[in-house]
Amino acid sequence: MSLQLAARLARRELRGGLRGFRIFLACLALGVAAIAAVGSVRAAIEAGLRQEGAALLGGDAELEFTYRFASDREREWMKGTALNASEVVDFRSMAVTERAGQTERALTQVKAVDSAYPLVGQVALRPEIPLAEALAGTDGLPGAVMERVLVDRLGLATGDRFRLGTQDFILTAILAHEPDGAADGFALGPRTLVMTDDLAASGLLAPGTLFSTKYRLVLPEGTDLAATERQARAEFHGTGMRWTDARNGAPGIASFVDRLGAFLILVGLSGLAVGGVGVSAAVRAYLAGKTATIATLRTLGADRATIFQTYFLQIGALSGLGILIGIFLGGAAPLLLAPLIEARLPVPAIFTFYPAPLAEAALYGGLTAFLFTLWPLARTEDVRAATLFRDALSSTGYVPRARYVALAAVAAALLVGSAAWLSGSSWLTLWTTGGIGGALTILALSALLVRFLARAGASLSRGRPPLRWALAAISGPREGAASVVLSLGLGLSVLAAVGQIDGNLRNAISGNLPDIAPSYFFVDIQKDQMPGFSARLEGDPAVSRVDSAPMLRGVITRINGRPAREVAGDHWVLQGDRGVTYSEALPDKTRLTAGSWWPEDYAGPPLISFAAEEAEEMGLKLGDTLTINVLGRDITAEISSFREVDFSTAGMGFVLSMNPAALAGAPHSFIATVYAEEAAEAAILRDLAGSFPNITAIRVRDAIDRVSGVLAGLAAATSYGAGVSLLTGFLVLIGAAAAGETARQYEAAVLKTLGAERRRILFSFALRAALLGAAAGIVALAAGLLGGWAVATYVFETGFTVVWPSALGIIFAGIAVTLAAGLLFAWRPLAVRPARVLRASD
Repeated sequence: MSLQLAARLARRELRGGLRGFRIFLACLALGVAAIAAVGSVRAAIEAGLRQEGAALLGGDAELEFTYRFASDREREWMKGTALNASEVVDFRSMAVTERAGQTERALTQVKAVDSAYPLVGQVALRPEIPLAEALAGTDGLPGAVMERVLVDRLGLATGDRFRLGTQDFILTAILAHEPDGAADGFALGPRTLVMTDDLAASGLLAPGTLFSTKYRLVLPEGTDLAATERQARAEFHGTGMRWTDARNGAPGIASFVDRLGAFLILVGLSGLAVGGVGVSAAVRAYLAGKTATIATLRTLGADRATIFQTYFLQIGALSGLGILIGIFLGGAAPLLLAPLIEARLPVPAIFTFYPAPLAEAALYGGLTAFLFTLWPLARTEDVRAATLFRDALSSTGYVPRARYVALAAVAAALLVGSAAWLSGSSWLTLWTTGGIGGALTILALSALLVRFLARAGASLSRGRPPLRWALAAISGPREGAASVVLSLGLGLSVLAAVGQIDGNLRNAISGNLPDIAPSYFFVDIQKDQMPGFSARLEGDPAVSRVDSAPMLRGVITRINGRPAREVAGDHWVLQGDRGVTYSEALPDKTRLTAGSWWPEDYAGPPLISFAAEEAEEMGLKLGDTLTINVLGRDITAEISSFREVDFSTAGMGFVLSMNPAALAGAPHSFIATVYAEEAAEAAILRDLAGSFPNITAIRVRDAIDRVSGVLAGLAAATSYGAGVSLLTGFLVLIGAAAAGETARQYEAAVLKTLGAERRRILFSFALRAALLGAAAGIVALAAGLLGGWAVATYVFETGFTVVWPSALGIIFAGIAVTLAAGLLFAWRPLAVRPARVLRASD
C-alpha cells in the first residue's frame, strides 16, 4: 500500500519539472557518457579487427619463425594446407645514400616480400603504380619503395639510388599504405619494401643475423582455424613456430586497445565518483528545499517508509533519465566523430551502436547513483515531523540506519566487482578503487581542515574586511567547502596523478638515460668483423666504453618439462623470443646473487645463468630446467646461477646466458653498445657503417624519441578521460554556487546596509572562490603526487621526482575553475536591493 501511495506522490512531485536537478542530471549523464563513449570506441575497434583480421594479417593464417627460413618439411605442410602462401622477411637495416659528396644514413624497418605479396588487400603507392612494377626497378637496379618520412629524412626523390647493406636499390615510389602494416607491431624505423631475392648479395640475411620470417596463408573457404592451428602446433612442436590467424589478425594492437580501454573506463569511473559527489549534494539540497512538503506528509500520517519510497522513486526516475541521456550521448558521439577517429586510428573500426558497452555504462551509472543518493535519502527517514519544519536534515544523525549502511556497502562492492569483471583487470580496478577511496578520504579530511583554518584566520584578519568576510563564509556550513574540495579536488587529483606519471616516465626514458645510456646499439656484426670493429673504437678518445657480446634469439618453451606458460603464466620473458648470449668467464661488473658460474672450457650438460629479478617473478630456482628453442632446435639446460641484470640503463642486458658449448655450431652474430660523446657519434657511425655495410646501428636517442611519442599518445588519451572528471567537478561547483546564491544575496544585502561598497563585496566573493580553489588545488596536488609516486614506484618501478610545471598548473587550474564558478553567480547578489531581501527574510 505504501509503495503505491509513494509512486503516486512521486509522480505528482515530478510534475514540478527538473528544477534543482539540472546539475544532478548533468553530472550523472556526463560520467555515463564518458564510459559509454570509451567502450563504444573499443568495441568498434575490436569489431574492425575481427572483420578485417585476414586483411590486417595479410592472410587467413601466419606461421612465424625467428632468424631462420622455413624448412622443407614446413614448406611442404604449408603447400598441402593452403591455397596460396607468401613469404615475408622482416628486419632492421641502415638505408644509405650519397649526395653531393655527403653520406646520409637512417635506420629503416625492411620488409622483403615475394611475388605473391600481398595475398589480401592492396599496397598503395605514390605515384599509383602496381607494386610488382615498382619493385622490378630500372636501369639494372632492383626497385624499392619507402615511407614518406624516410624519403624526406634521406633527402631522396623518385629515381634516386640508395643502399641496403652492399646492394644498391632505386627508389621507385612512396609507400602510402601497407594492408598488413598494423600487424607488424612497434618499429624503430620507417618502412622500406623490397623483393627478398634482391637481397641475396646484400649480406643482410647471412646465418645468425637478426631477422624473422612470416609465412602468410590463404586457406580454403570454411577451414576450421582452431583445428588447423592445433594441427600446425602438433606438427611443428619444438621448432619455435609461432601461429597467428585471422581470428586476431593484430594481437598486439588488440591487446593494447583492450588494456587502454579498460584503463580509460577506470578513469571514467573516477569521473563518475566526482559526479557522485554532485549527485549527493543535489539530492541533499533538494530534500532540504522539500521541508514543508515532507512535514505536511508526516503530519497527515505518512510513515517513514512512504516518505523514503516517495523520494527514492522520484530520484530513481531522474537517475534513469540521466543514465539514458548519458547512454545516448556516449553512443552517439563516436558515430558523429567517426571520420575524425578513423583518421587517427592505425586499424579499421566499425562504428555503430554496441549494446554491451552501453549496458556496462548504464550499470556503472545506476550503481553510482544508488550509492550516492542512498545516504542523504536514508537520513530523512529518522527526521521527526516537528524538526522538519525548522531544518530538513540538520537535526538528523550523519550516519543513517545500519540497513542503509549495509546497502551502501553492497552497492559499492557491486560497483567495484562489476568494474573488475568487465574491465578484465581486477588488480588495476582494485588499485584504482583504492586510489579513488584514498583520495576522497584525504579530500574530506582536508575540507574539514580548510574550514577550521578559515575560522581561525577570520578571527585574525581584523582590519581586512574583504578577507574576513571571505574566510568567515568558507568556515560556515553554507558555503559548501566540502563540495568544492571533494568534487574539484578529485578531478584535479586524477589530472595531477596522470601528469606526474607521464612526466616521470618521460624523465625515466629520455631525461635520465642520456647520461648513462650508450650512444648506439650495433647489431648483426659478424664474428670475423669484430676485430676491425673493435680496432676503430679502441683508439678514439671520444669513446668511453664499448661492450660487446655474441647474441642469438631463443624462445623458452618448457620449464621443468612442462609448458612454460603453465608454470610462469603470461610473464614478459615468455612473450616472444629473448636474447641469448654465452660466455666462458663471468663478465666484468656482473654480480651473481645465487649459484656459481661454470668453469672455463666446461663441456658438460648445458647450463644457464638467469636474470635474478625475472627468475623470482617466474618462480624459478636453482636446479630448474629450461627448454629453449634456438633456430628450430630445442636445448634443455639447468639453471646454475642467478645474476643481477639492470635493464634501466638501456645497455646490454640478457635474461639468458649459457655456457659456450651449449650453443656450439649455432650460427649467430654479435651485438655491441658504444658509449661516446655526442659530437663524435656521426663520425663513428660513418666509419663503422662504411667499413661494415651489413651492420645495423640503432641510435639510442632516436629510439627514445619514438617511445616518448607513444607515451605522449597514451598520456593524451588518459588526460582526456581525466578532463571529463574535471568538467564534472566544474558542474558540481556550478551547482554549489547556484545553491548558495540565496545566501550570498542575504550576505550582500547585510553588507550593503552596513555601508560596504559593491566592489569590496565582489572582491570578497572572488577572494573566497580563489582561496577555496587554491585549497582544492593544493590538496589535489598532494593526492595526485601520492598516486603518481605509488604508480611510478610499484607499477613502473622507476624513480619519482615532482614535475613542477604540471604540479603548479594543477593549483592554478583549481583557482581558475572555482573563481569562474563563483563569479558566475556573484553578479545577481550584488544587484539586489537590501530592503527587499531583508524584508523577505524577516
